Amino acid sequence: MANKKKKPRKFTKKLLNKYRLVILNEDTFEERISLKLTRLNVFVLLSLSTIFLVVATTILIAFTSLREYIPGYSSVALKKRATELNYKTDSLQQVIAINERYFTSIKKVLYGEVSKIDFNKDSIIEATRQEAKTFDLSPSEEDSILRERVKKEDKYNLFESAKLNTSFILFPPVSGEISQEYNVKEKHFAVDIVAEKDTPVKATADGTVIFADWTTEAGYVIILEHSQSLISVYKHNALLTKTQGDIVTAGEVIATTGNTGLMTTGPHLHFELWSDGYPINPTNFIDFK
Repeated sequence: MANKKKKPRKFTKKLLNKYRLVILNEDTFEERISLKLTRLNVFVLLSLSTIFLVVATTILIAFTSLREYIPGYSSVALKKRATELNYKTDSLQQVIAINERYFTSIKKVLYGEVSKIDFNKDSIIEATRQEAKTFDLSPSEEDSILRERVKKEDKYNLFESAKLNTSFILFPPVSGEISQEYNVKEKHFAVDIVAEKDTPVKATADGTVIFADWTTEAGYVIILEHSQSLISVYKHNALLTKTQGDIVTAGEVIATTGNTGLMTTGPHLHFELWSDGYPINPTNFIDFK
């Protein structure tokens, strides 16, 4: 029992034994620094220093931008920003793809690379008739009563406004002799109308300017988009009076005739008509004389 009591006392005594740490000048043996230490003091000091370093390092990494340099760490803000950029990139790619398809279709119109497709009108008409037979278009009793009531009201309506049933009419862009006819075999999907230089070129119908710029082969070109999926093209102009996005009316001056571009031999207007992406002969709808 006496030996067991002596061991803790010896251990405690060792912890409390005092030591002196002396720093001397090697040449003169002059005492510079002298510290009184015990094992317990050294242990406590080292423990406190270690705890302080751990806490300081944790705070420095957790509350500063240094945490982003830790492998495998990514902040919430950085993830959110990356997600937003990913969505924007995807949207931009879709817009670029749409614009590329749009410009490709315009290029085909300018260079006449769209082939003509012949439709069998009789088969289309017969198919439409067969489809119409599948529906019962006979008026019901309620519909007949309503029609009769509206007819009587309109008959004695003094303020009835007249409505005009107008058809879609195309206006001749210029008047003159046709130097080259519409020819599908030669891929000339247009008519060339001879006209003096600076003759006003007029819009063939109401529409919107979707292209107005210079091209190497066709010179100054302007393209209009009309209703009923109709597109009109005017090439070799000397001057354009409208820009892309402008809204024009039938008969409004949009350019002046000229001799611009490589594919021309004299002042004239190269005029094209396209319907649903297919070329049509302008002389079937317009009298240029």
